[in-house]
Amino acid sequence: MNQTSIYLWLICLVSAMGGLLFGYDWVVVGGAKIFYEPFFQIETDAAMRGWAMSSALVGCLVGALLSGAWSDRYGRRRMLIVAAWLFVISAIGTGAVDSFFWFIVYRIVGGFGIGIASNVSPVYIAEVSPAHVRGKFVSINQLTIVLGILFAQIANWLIGEHFTNGSSTLTSHSIEWAWRWMIWAETVPAALFLLLAFFIPESPRWLLVQHRQERAEMILKWIGGPAYAAETIDSIRQLMAQKQETVGWLALRGRRFRKVLLIGIVLAVFQQWCGINVIFNYAHEIFSAAGYAVSDILMNIVVTGITNVVFTLVAIYTVDRWGRRALLFVGSIGLAIIYIVLGTCYQAGASGIFMLLLIVLAIACYAMSLAPIVWVVLSEIFPVRIRGMAMALSTFFLWVASFVLTYTFPILNDAIGAAGIFWIYGGICLAGFLFIWKQLPETKGKTLEELERTLTGEK
Repeated sequence: MNQTSIYLWLICLVSAMGGLLFGYDWVVVGGAKIFYEPFFQIETDAAMRGWAMSSALVGCLVGALLSGAWSDRYGRRRMLIVAAWLFVISAIGTGAVDSFFWFIVYRIVGGFGIGIASNVSPVYIAEVSPAHVRGKFVSINQLTIVLGILFAQIANWLIGEHFTNGSSTLTSHSIEWAWRWMIWAETVPAALFLLLAFFIPESPRWLLVQHRQERAEMILKWIGGPAYAAETIDSIRQLMAQKQETVGWLALRGRRFRKVLLIGIVLAVFQQWCGINVIFNYAHEIFSAAGYAVSDILMNIVVTGITNVVFTLVAIYTVDRWGRRALLFVGSIGLAIIYIVLGTCYQAGASGIFMLLLIVLAIACYAMSLAPIVWVVLSEIFPVRIRGMAMALSTFFLWVASFVLTYTFPILNDAIGAAGIFWIYGGICLAGFLFIWKQLPETKGKTLEELERTLTGEK
């Protein structure tokens, strides 16, 4: 590995720590809910349980929407630093509160950080990565997300075991402290991300749009050498010369951007409505319905987290070989089939290891396809002058979809049961397959500037 490759890996890994905190913050409440629900006395209220799980998404919506314009105005790096501060504040504050109101407030603060990181991290990585490895490097962001998920699951398991001594019975001591330490554990990676974010450079493509060519050229040389820097700068300048207008939110309504925005928004919504995230956020209910006792549930969650990491590595290996469309086809069709079988098994009253295997298979399918590849595609398809805003809009719809998914699951679960829910998700996956087949072109191996010309109809 040469010096430029090492430099690219380092800055992408630091940026992708936003994904790690995203994953940890998003999933930690799934394990902690066993303890904080009796602490806040919301065990019997499905709406309040759903609000506790989904409240962070309110912050995600605001963070995703604002971070687009802010990252276009102030730069990608500064927004990553802001996200890191929000993660630190949320981790400390959420674990320290005694009232449900302030629990929700700090969860929303953490969600604000998630919204910013989920938007800016993949955009930053896409803008610093050469075309032939861009899919792999953007997928690193998804790898850190699933590592964050796994770290949260392991922390929840170990802390839960410590406070319950392996028993299924909850004590007043475990109800008081277990969920706090699960959330406080996030402070360590959040503080590390905050420190390291000060040492990464700004996106060279953003610098060029801001007419700061000298600094951009230096960073591009560090990334790929002098020839790569000269070629990239020339390509971006040619594209910028064709349209010098300043664009704002209203410009996104223009005919030139309609197709690419439709693709981005539908893919973002589909990634959530395919349903896999309810397995992480409501694993307790799902495994309980499959016949597992409380003492086994946290360990089963760790198994799903390990599966998530392993098959994300498969995606990183295949994304620049198989292409984006092929992996999205695998994910949408694969999940549709698994969900139909899973719903049928729930309807028939199946339980035990077979149900765990089906859930693990669904996570494996998602981890090597929709989870990382949607982020890759979103980071690639938008024109540079609207990239921050368009990515923000797509991410906003992603979190709207996630809020609907997360908030409604306990209500739907009470109304139609796990079988009906998974059949609905299976139908959504079939619809997603048809949309991808008809609307999404292959983006593998093309520069961001080539994709801009293709997707906006420019020559």
